[in-house]
Amino acid sequence: MKIGLFFGSFNPIHIGHLIIADIMQDQTDLEEVWFVVSPQNPMKSSRSLLHEFDRLKMVELAIADNFKFRVLDVEFHMPRPSYTVDTLAVLSDKYPQHEFRLVVGSDNLTHFHKWKNSQQILDLFGLYVYPRPGRSGGIEHPNIHFIDSPLIDISATFIRDTLRRGGSARYLLHPHVLDYIRDKKLYY
Repeated sequence: MKIGLFFGSFNPIHIGHLIIADIMQDQTDLEEVWFVVSPQNPMKSSRSLLHEFDRLKMVELAIADNFKFRVLDVEFHMPRPSYTVDTLAVLSDKYPQHEFRLVVGSDNLTHFHKWKNSQQILDLFGLYVYPRPGRSGGIEHPNIHFIDSPLIDISATFIRDTLRRGGSARYLLHPHVLDYIRDKKLYY
């Protein structure tokens, strides 16, 4: 089975993430998309991150009704910060029956060469790239596949800021995720 791995902080997971995953699963040869919740991205500050278990729970709530989606906490059990190539090695050992591809935004291509063992990731796994507004790639490789999809310009930062100021994120978040955020008073 060919699986798309969608890595992210998901702080919080939003409708844009779900749209992208749905397009990747529906309009490519990926049979499933697995969301890999990253406790700490080595290229981002962890200051504004919710606890990883809250972020994992929100992903679970957001994808519960889609049997083609799955959430993984594999990086919770790995050294931090976690590196994609190391996670790919763990998943390949654990699920040798699957072929894995990374689902990334085109904005990642401009600094992809800085990722640990980026060439190995390209050669062994490959990328399925969705467009990001105003951002395009800077590398070429036969294992990079650009996927035609609408431009989704929703940011988790915008959502967090909206919630902090008491605004509505009703149509930016899955209803169960919004309920979870409100019930636990997250981002307020």
